[in-house]
Amino acid sequence: MAYKHFEAIEKHAGLLGILIAIMVSIGGLAEITPLFMEAHSLKPPPGVLPYDPLRLAGKDVYVREGCYLCHSQMIRALRFETERYGHYSTAAESVYDRPFQWGSKRTGPDLARVGGKYSDQWHRLHLMNPRQLVPPSNMPGYPWLAENKLDAADIQARMRTLRRLGDPYSDADIAGAPAAVKGKTEMDALIAYLQGLGIRNEPLAKNPATPTPASQGGAP
Repeated sequence: MAYKHFEAIEKHAGLLGILIAIMVSIGGLAEITPLFMEAHSLKPPPGVLPYDPLRLAGKDVYVREGCYLCHSQMIRALRFETERYGHYSTAAESVYDRPFQWGSKRTGPDLARVGGKYSDQWHRLHLMNPRQLVPPSNMPGYPWLAENKLDAADIQARMRTLRRLGDPYSDADIAGAPAAVKGKTEMDALIAYLQGLGIRNEPLAKNPATPTPASQGGAP
């Protein structure tokens, strides 16, 4: 009897397609629903707050210039990764990232823990001309970022939008954005973003000396 049922299904392509779609839907829901529920239950760990205005602008520059195409921000829980880059990444760290910068592409090193490893001046020189500090680097320079001034009104609009999506920006945070970015360039913003990666809202480890790429596991 069962054989006849299977034979009937096999001989009717339309019925077979409908049953396949039903099974795929059930399997997809079984996989997606727990992940969806978990994503909405994530809470930011202590010290991880929404990006301040300058770093928010820097994150947008990072995405706009395609830095994520060569640099991931995801350290895997593997010994050779944690020994080079630091503690493995957790989903809660990226709770305020839209879009998050996890990935697997590493033409350059992972940047998840780059904050504080280099001085601001090192980053500035590196972004202007990477080969000045790392001769074999194939990273392009971004000198125009030093000329582009930040638009405070645009940053405020972004903060309002993120607040609607759930980021806990207060009215005072948004009102203070123009003062926070006054006179700042896109270069300043990008450096601030990089210096906050891994230590987002903790005091930055200002290093008076310029570390060498060899001592820091490679240049970003």
